[in-house]
Amino acid sequence: MSNNKRQLVLNVFLQRFGHHPAGWRHPSSTDNGRPDLAWWLKAARLAEAAKFDTFFIADFIGRSGKITPDTGRSGASYQFEPFTLLSAIAAVTKHIGLVATVNTNYDHPYHLARKMTSLDHLSGGRAGWNVVSSFGDHTAKNFGLKEPRSHAERYERAEEFVELTKALWNSWDDDAFDHPDRAAGQFYDPQSAHPVNFEGKYYSSEGLLDFPRPIQGYPVFVQAGNSETGREFAARVAEMTYCSATSLGVAQAYYADVKGRMAKYGRSEDQLKITPGLSVVVAESDQEAQDRFGELQDLVDFSNLEFGGFDLSQYPLDGPLPDLPYQSGENGKGRFQQQLELARRENLTIRQLVLRFRVARGHLQAIGSVKTVADLIEQWFAERGADGFNVVPPYLPQGFEDFTRLVVPELQRRGIFRTEYQGKTYRENLGLDRPGNPNTVQKLQRAAA
Repeated sequence: MSNNKRQLVLNVFLQRFGHHPAGWRHPSSTDNGRPDLAWWLKAARLAEAAKFDTFFIADFIGRSGKITPDTGRSGASYQFEPFTLLSAIAAVTKHIGLVATVNTNYDHPYHLARKMTSLDHLSGGRAGWNVVSSFGDHTAKNFGLKEPRSHAERYERAEEFVELTKALWNSWDDDAFDHPDRAAGQFYDPQSAHPVNFEGKYYSSEGLLDFPRPIQGYPVFVQAGNSETGREFAARVAEMTYCSATSLGVAQAYYADVKGRMAKYGRSEDQLKITPGLSVVVAESDQEAQDRFGELQDLVDFSNLEFGGFDLSQYPLDGPLPDLPYQSGENGKGRFQQQLELARRENLTIRQLVLRFRVARGHLQAIGSVKTVADLIEQWFAERGADGFNVVPPYLPQGFEDFTRLVVPELQRRGIFRTEYQGKTYRENLGLDRPGNPNTVQKLQRAAA
């Protein structure tokens, strides 16, 4: 189903204490580090009441076993495993899309296919998969993986992972289990089954998925990546991207570049939603919002500074960023380059770079009144810098509550954001087509021949 009227997409990506590194130290934060289901259920209900498209769960899987004097100085979010948490959220929501992050380096396509189609059926067709292929050293060690994987290899593995997962979802016709013939003793028609016989470079699988095809055909494919390889993957596979940009010009260039690659894969541009991250502090006035943000900035810890694999603590905090080559392996190259370009372009000191880039994780910052924030959102949307935004509140719970209470009604008043959900599934609400089963098409073609 394609929606002819372009509509702003709003997703929310929450971490327990917010995305600002000092969020856990803010006076409004009273939680400890223990997982709390009630907190997540309340947040999901709030997002759905505000008509958000997506409730997104990241999965920063694995922890380093290296203990240093600085260990424990950050408000790490030790949270639930995404599928377990989203299954609980599915039971208390009806409309909002539920996106789980799954890293292709630490899972298997068959296992993922079972979990994702289960979530799609549990939620009534609201599942999405954030396809991640990062390969951090400490996480690899958690899983006993010793061989490094290059940036290109990780994306190649991810594409094959997605290919096999789709094949498993397509191993049943959509209606395979809808018409049991009790009189004849036939539970399902054997012709509705399409056994998989997949032999790839990295994965292999033979047989059938032990669960019906997802309600949506496939869950919505989500991806994040600013690199050349990441952009090509987005154009070929993704239906939503979480990207980062700090200026409209950079965002417009990314938007045009990625969408311009889609035609060669037989895809229309409206079948990919580009949603940059948006770090928001909103209040009744610009000054009040700046004062609130200033409270967070004053709490930033500069004791442990790393940049591209280098320890910056030996350099003056108020001096320029030194010329250092990237040393952190294959992960984070895009973010490293963004920070480097920003520091050089605006002649920032190390302190200024941290306060400009690190606190918002490279995302666009909107700090101001309702009008200031809404104007920025509308401009980026209207001028094709974004199809919407992935809202990343810097502190919680007040940061997200203020956005839903103040900004969302203004976007609705301007006619660019929904006042009610229109579709039954996550795909329908995003205006994305439902993928058919190619095996079913082939079966019908054979029958008609």
